[in-house]
Amino acid sequence: MNYYDLVLASIPVLLIGVAGLLLVAGANVTTAVPLAALTSIGVIGHALFIRSPVDTEHRSEHPPLGGHNKPPRFESAD
Repeated sequence: MNYYDLVLASIPVLLIGVAGLLLVAGANVTTAVPLAALTSIGVIGHALFIRSPVDTEHRSEHPPLGGHNKPPRFESAD
């Protein structure tokens, strides 16, 4: 299980768990749910921007668009 699997699994756990804890602590639903959502958004933001996924190996046989300096060659149909 890698980091991004844990992030995906933690989203509903945080939403339900933090909201439940806040409700048990006496917070209103209109306060507990947005605060729980902020914790999930924080985890998602960390996964996207702080520890962003990178592709370390290039799997394609073709270079990325704009990745070469040569103009494309065209072959005639005849």
